[in-house]
Amino acid sequence: MSGPQCCSNPPTLNPSSGAGNVNKLGGINSYVTGASNSRLAVLLISDVYGYEAPNLRKLADKIAEAGFFVAIPDFLHGDPFVPGDASRPISVWIKDHGTDKGCEEAKPVIEDLKSKGFSAIGAAGLCWGAKVVVELAKLDNLIQAAALLHPSFVTVDDIKEVNVSIAILGAEHDNLSPPPLVKQFEEVLKAKSEIDSFVKIYPGVSHGWTVRYDVHDEAASKRADEAHKDLLAWFIKHVK
Repeated sequence: MSGPQCCSNPPTLNPSSGAGNVNKLGGINSYVTGASNSRLAVLLISDVYGYEAPNLRKLADKIAEAGFFVAIPDFLHGDPFVPGDASRPISVWIKDHGTDKGCEEAKPVIEDLKSKGFSAIGAAGLCWGAKVVVELAKLDNLIQAAALLHPSFVTVDDIKEVNVSIAILGAEHDNLSPPPLVKQFEEVLKAKSEIDSFVKIYPGVSHGWTVRYDVHDEAASKRADEAHKDLLAWFIKHVK
């Protein structure tokens, strides 16, 4: 289910990017930003390029400005996907970075946040990270809200098991979660009246558009910003 589109437009990683800093959460290096005395937290779970992607950190800072404490754990443990490495294509890399492992490692991160006084926690996953988040959304009393941005590996059966409020932000041009599949997700969620949901397919954009855009491209930045605003509104509504 992974392919070239999954890895397109790779970011230039920068460990010094962002307004926050790197601390340990649940034993894992995490980029953290925002007020530590807030009781509201958001986890951002990266795509295959990891937590040093500048646009991802910029998104974390943007969410933090709204009053959240935001963390991007390094579930890839310093081993992001390297495009162009013929010895380790994505099909090989993914075997070392299973989303099931990411889900298990997220649990102590969340417990660490709770031990620090955060009483409401949301989680958003991008591409690879979306599969991690949908697994968290199946569990009881772990997170209060979930969001999937251009998800990879997520199935209709996954969505059927979700039991927290969930937003799905999909791209018009996406081979990994094409619009017909996202529409199936929406139909499943409409039948789950016990949880709130938000599903939107953004026109004219491709997989990864929310964090793998060229900051010098005004149109691309504007399209990403639309999704960022929707994501922030979702967390303001449900993480409180």
